Amino acid sequence: MLVIVSHRYRFIFLKTAKTAGTSIEIALSKFLGPDDIITPVSADDELLRRQSGGVGPQNYRHPPGTSGKSLKAMLNCLRKPAFYHHMPATEVRSLVGEHTWQSYFRFCVERNPFDRVISLYYWCCRKGHRPCISEFLQSARIQLLIQRGRQIYTASNGQLLVNRVLRYESLSEELEAVRLQLGIPEPLQLPLAKSGLRPPGLHYSQLLAEQDRQTIEALFETELQLFQYQWQTMAAADTLQPPPS
Repeated sequence: MLVIVSHRYRFIFLKTAKTAGTSIEIALSKFLGPDDIITPVSADDELLRRQSGGVGPQNYRHPPGTSGKSLKAMLNCLRKPAFYHHMPATEVRSLVGEHTWQSYFRFCVERNPFDRVISLYYWCCRKGHRPCISEFLQSARIQLLIQRGRQIYTASNGQLLVNRVLRYESLSEELEAVRLQLGIPEPLQLPLAKSGLRPPGLHYSQLLAEQDRQTIEALFETELQLFQYQWQTMAAADTLQPPPS
């Protein structure tokens, strides 16, 4: 999981997988200050960040205001960053402290699970052997990703730990509302990070068999209930242009 903690604008952004999170982090990093916490992205995405004028990774190993003694107690080893990939919200909360956690605006993005699985499939299988989607859904890798994804913004009892979950399907409008709420001075320009792997124009209903649909409904039962996502055919799908995949 990628994390941004902005003391300048008093927000915490938690990145979920395949929801344009890297693009959002790059866009937000343009407005961050020297004490803000920014986790690294890939080398290609760091290049995009520099080209957009964003601040690079900082303070994610030793957050400002965290004593060395208490930090060491939280880490499993000295080389492990304080903030790291796939970090549950509960651990972010422990590191930033209860006052910051409660007083800062916390948000993330979620996506229709059926569509998200297709994006995950093309991303995870971008190199080497590409199994069929049914086999991919049964793999330990995808099931671990799903479990970790849920932990990014929920507690073990399913309680939401963020103030707002933006919908990927209406991301531009919802992100603009958040920008205005936080007082960020300019609209966020999302670069095309980690995009182009999925064949254009393919709707998930064209790729998923009935058994795949049932598997996804079981794996993402929590998300489907929380956000009321439903299966749609291509004809019934939203006509809005999606953000970067």
